[in-house]
Amino acid sequence: MSNLRKPNLFIIGAMKSGTSSLHQYLNNHPAIFMCEPKEPCYFVHPKQLNWPKIKKLNLWGNEEKYLSLFEDAGDATILGESSTLYAKEPHVTDVAERLAKFNPQAHFIYIMRDPIERTISHYWHETRQGNENQSLLTAIQKNPLYQDVSNYPKQMKQYFQYFSPDQFLFLTFEELSNDASACMKKTFDWLEVDASFAPANLSQKFHATPQQFYQKSTLFRLRYTWPFNRLASLLPQKIRSSGLKLAVREVDRDKDATDLQEAVQFLRLIQLQQTEELTDLLGMRFPEWTTLYDTKNDLKMSTHITSFRVLLMGT
Repeated sequence: MSNLRKPNLFIIGAMKSGTSSLHQYLNNHPAIFMCEPKEPCYFVHPKQLNWPKIKKLNLWGNEEKYLSLFEDAGDATILGESSTLYAKEPHVTDVAERLAKFNPQAHFIYIMRDPIERTISHYWHETRQGNENQSLLTAIQKNPLYQDVSNYPKQMKQYFQYFSPDQFLFLTFEELSNDASACMKKTFDWLEVDASFAPANLSQKFHATPQQFYQKSTLFRLRYTWPFNRLASLLPQKIRSSGLKLAVREVDRDKDATDLQEAVQFLRLIQLQQTEELTDLLGMRFPEWTTLYDTKNDLKMSTHITSFRVLLMGT
């Protein structure tokens, strides 16, 4: 029988809402141990885990191997991980049920972001990874993943079937971005650890999607797989460099999102209703979600605000 301890804290999302920064801030506290990798995705069925790097860990079905991620926790009372795939119903299923069987007393942090801004940030994340080649509006209309991850009440209803609402702390990307110190004090207090502790890394922001980036193409990814990696290594450096330029595309989010206004309008109609449902479910209001609520502001100003926040806070 293993003496390894089970994690008791799970940051379950939402993706592109500051989970990476939150994970690192928590890990800075002496009473909290957050594992690496940040997203082990242990409770995701391998058939639904489309993440080669994490899949190679072979954690599925091997509880002791999963628990070994926390073996260096020392005297920490809070052991946690931050897998955003845990809140991607219906694309990743049955996670809440598995977590309930694993640790029914677990605590959860669900950090949310203005759903319009989160959806658009998600799109740019997939574009940067080379997984998305459609226009913004077409992608969010045709791929339900973008909208589903931003459907916060839909995600929470899955968890409320197995856990009590008082096992959850609900935060927003905006409160963490605007006043990280106050947000972390609130979080430490909820976790019943020393709330006076100030993480030394609060000035650091993690995992941001930059305003300009190079998009990886299928050709780029093939370059690192056998037998293409072997063939590429035999080519002269000049040819390899030329091939690399063909395998990536420079992207500027302001210039490439020509349909941004249409996408915002499309999302607003859907997500205003979902946020009303979220308010009823959690008893919380979200005035900080200015892109969602402020239909009078110049769209260009809203875009600049979004870009500024991304630069300040890892998403």
